Amino acid sequence: MLQRFCLWKWLAVGIAVATILAGCLAQNDEDCKLARTGPPATIVPIDEESRNGTILVDNMLIKGTAGGPDPTIELSLKDNVDYWVILDPIRQTLYLNSTGRVLDRDPPMSIQSIVVQVQCVNKKVGTIINHEVRIVVRDRNDNSPQFQQQRYYVAVNELTPVGTTIFTGFSGNSGATDIDDGPNGQIEYVIQYNPNDKTSNRTFDIPLTLSGAVVLRERLNYEEKTRYFVIVQANDRAQNLNERRTSTTTLTVDVLDGDDLGPMFLPCVLVNNTRDCRPLTYQASLPELTDPALVNPISVTPPIQAIDQDRNIQPPSDRPGILYSILVGTPEDYPQYFHMNLTTAVLTLLKPINRDLHQKFDLVIKAEQDNGHPLPAFANLHIEVLDENNQAPYFTRSTYEGFILESSPVGTTISANKNLTSPLQIVVLDNDVEETKDPQLHLFLNDYNTFFTVTQSGITRYLTLLQPVDREVQHLYTFSMTASDGVQESVPVTVNILVIDANDNSPTFSNISYNVKIYTDMKPGEGIIKLTAVDADEGPNGQIVYEILAGDQGDFNINDRTGLITIAPGVVLSVGRSYALTVKASDSAPPAQRRSSITTVYIEVLPPNNQSPPRFPQLMYSLEVSEAMRIGAILLNLQAFDREGDPIRYFIQNGDPQQVFNLSQSSGLLALGKPLDRESTDRYILIVTASDGRPDGTSTATVNIVVTDVNDNGPVFDMFLPKNLSVQEEEANAFVGQVRATDPDAGVNGQVHYSLANFNNLFRITSNGSIYTAVKLNREVRDYYELIVEATDGAVDPRRSTLTLAIKVLDIDDNSPVFTNASYTVCVPENLPPGTVFLQIEAKDVDLGSDVNYRIRSQEALEYFALNKYTGELSLVKSLDYESFSDTEATFTFLVEAFDSKGTMPPGLATVTVRVKDMNDYSPVFSKKLYRGMVAPDAVKGTVITTVSAEDQDPPGTPASRVRYKVDVVQFPYSASIFDVEENSGRVVTRVNLNEKPSTVFKLVVIAYDDGDPVKFNTTTVEIAVLQPSVIPRFTQDEYR
Repeated sequence: MLQRFCLWKWLAVGIAVATILAGCLAQNDEDCKLARTGPPATIVPIDEESRNGTILVDNMLIKGTAGGPDPTIELSLKDNVDYWVILDPIRQTLYLNSTGRVLDRDPPMSIQSIVVQVQCVNKKVGTIINHEVRIVVRDRNDNSPQFQQQRYYVAVNELTPVGTTIFTGFSGNSGATDIDDGPNGQIEYVIQYNPNDKTSNRTFDIPLTLSGAVVLRERLNYEEKTRYFVIVQANDRAQNLNERRTSTTTLTVDVLDGDDLGPMFLPCVLVNNTRDCRPLTYQASLPELTDPALVNPISVTPPIQAIDQDRNIQPPSDRPGILYSILVGTPEDYPQYFHMNLTTAVLTLLKPINRDLHQKFDLVIKAEQDNGHPLPAFANLHIEVLDENNQAPYFTRSTYEGFILESSPVGTTISANKNLTSPLQIVVLDNDVEETKDPQLHLFLNDYNTFFTVTQSGITRYLTLLQPVDREVQHLYTFSMTASDGVQESVPVTVNILVIDANDNSPTFSNISYNVKIYTDMKPGEGIIKLTAVDADEGPNGQIVYEILAGDQGDFNINDRTGLITIAPGVVLSVGRSYALTVKASDSAPPAQRRSSITTVYIEVLPPNNQSPPRFPQLMYSLEVSEAMRIGAILLNLQAFDREGDPIRYFIQNGDPQQVFNLSQSSGLLALGKPLDRESTDRYILIVTASDGRPDGTSTATVNIVVTDVNDNGPVFDMFLPKNLSVQEEEANAFVGQVRATDPDAGVNGQVHYSLANFNNLFRITSNGSIYTAVKLNREVRDYYELIVEATDGAVDPRRSTLTLAIKVLDIDDNSPVFTNASYTVCVPENLPPGTVFLQIEAKDVDLGSDVNYRIRSQEALEYFALNKYTGELSLVKSLDYESFSDTEATFTFLVEAFDSKGTMPPGLATVTVRVKDMNDYSPVFSKKLYRGMVAPDAVKGTVITTVSAEDQDPPGTPASRVRYKVDVVQFPYSASIFDVEENSGRVVTRVNLNEKPSTVFKLVVIAYDDGDPVKFNTTTVEIAVLQPSVIPRFTQDEYR
């Protein structure tokens, strides 16, 4: 029994010891195992360029004790390539070992992950367990994008439609690259503002920033700008916007000239601040009834020429030629008279023009390209039909000398010589008329037209007398004469008419009778009185002969030339005797024409004494004094003789009320005391006395002073004639008005000549002061002139005066309306409702009172467009459909015209080009609402997951039909950071190397959009499942042989 008890006791002890031993063995088996659940590998991230000693794993959580007096495990590192990891076995901590180096994820080191094995040796049981530690090196944004080229270049035609992608040179490896990973290495492109090319950033755009494709956003115009410098910035997509890095490059865009402009006529004068030419009018003139062979080709000023405004179309062989034609014109039968060469614009006359039917032609000429380009240019052509009498008349001599007898009756013809044997012949010709025919000219005199007139017809003209002339009043008439054919005027000629003296004046004594006292002590031969008779005639007619007819009783003689009566030789005078002498004064004309007059001299003989009065040597004195004579000048010595030697005092008794003359009382010298003015007083008759102081000691004499003219007066205009004048435009040789000026000076000093001080090229003035237009005036160029007329006298040093005339140019309808633009181009979106106004055109007619109306000239355009005749508003008749056009550029080009409803001139023309704008009718449509895809948790960057697809029903080939894809980064931002969609293919790919948890499902929103205007888009959702590693098939080897 005891033995059995002991047996059970030891059995119990053995069982207890075994239990203890099994427990110890079981505890030793757990050492080196992980004290955590989950995947066996430890995966930790670390940023590249982390500093040395950075903790990678704070605690490996391996069971067992590696330190102390009784360690159960022993830890070490295996596969520690390049020794990037340091192990602290006691703390089970892993550190980064980057002493003397940098952990760089980017090339050339390209360390993206570090994998080491932590080997654990169970010191109790001797087992070994390796624990994998996978250290993922995370990217830092430490590199900027780098463009592969310093500069980029593209050439774009100016006709490229807006919305077109013009440059894709940033795609692939040609653009910018960034060696960073993930978003830090993803490149976006944007266009920056260029201060040196301020329009580049609005002309171009990069709507798809990831692709870098440059799209045209504004129409190009080669004529305004030929080169753009576009600054393109490349930046990475670091999540922290402040950490993003950038770099820039310049894209040079050269604009190529396209055929977008029509011709323009030369010369082109630009309207201010525009590229439009001012309306141009070519001028030509033709003599009427002229044989076309004599004038063809017609000379046009300036020569008609048009050039294509697109001057640099390449290659040159593509440049179009210019075609010319006459579009419209007035009068409407112009095609019967004129033809224009289609390619040279040479104008030819088809048949002679009768000016009685047509005085002018106003044509509209058109220049257009020979390639059908719908933008013609227009210019006006004004053709003047000249009167066949278009050459100026001319006199055969430059001066004419004529003679007239002063006694000639009215109607007497002026003679050509002093003998008056032949008439003065004035011959005036006009080369427009045969020399044997009367040229029907009008001759007019600039002066003395009340004294003389010229016969009105014939090749040879004659001057005749209109009123009697008096040589003693004026002996020479000088004037100019001009001939006019109604269009042009001859050069003036000078006519001098000399008045020949006729014996029409008798010698005249100053007194009817004379009383003389003589004394018995006077000696024979002593003069007692000197008679003076005056005859205004000249030559023999004015030479006077004196004789005593009766009463002298032989006691007295008279000098037949001087008129001095003296005591005859041997005569003894007796006191108390008296005589009455009849004295005759005769001129020296032929006996039949001789004229005479008589006077009586009463002589009384007195006894000798000393009481006789002073005696003047002459009873009559005559002299001429210039009105310019200086004050104080001695004019005459009037000293008398006194027989007794008594002192004599001299006085002006009569004839000088204004005291113009001074007579020395003691010497008898006559001097000028005040200025003379012939125009106020041209003659003075002074009665001068000489006295010896006794009551009867006085005698008198007459002084006849004629004041001669000097040119001291200028012409004076008649201010009663109108100074505000008017004339109608577009009329040559039109009468404007007349001025008249007079000059009070005598002779040539008083002859007035007219001239114009300004606008001599526009106006002319005749010798009688009539003013005409020299050319056709254009009121639209200038409607008011201040014409200065100058009047000069005929002196050697002439005096002048001026008169300013205000001339208003009256309007006629001579201008067509002109559009503000020669061509209009407008972009009209399709599908606008009928009645929509899309453009307002405007034309102006510079004629006064014009009423401009508008209409569409091209009939085919009326189906689509309407034009308000009053406002010029263009509107739609029906909606336009871009897709209905067969050509690539949907355009309408048509002519519009503006006309004056009150006028007769041809209409003004302009072209309107309507570009129909495609308005993107359809949005892209995905083939599925939801797409699904799968991806490994450690898939590398660029792994294709699935493909999305969308279609756009807009017309193929248009920007609106082109479908592109992008990720919506707003709804699921994390998904958008690790997944992407290719822009053109729609393939969904990984953006980065994945390290995601299996069984995770990501949602990604993909946008499909077009390039239309406006941009339309649609979205779909892609679900991406991360597979378990166990269900992912894997190759067992990297390489098979």
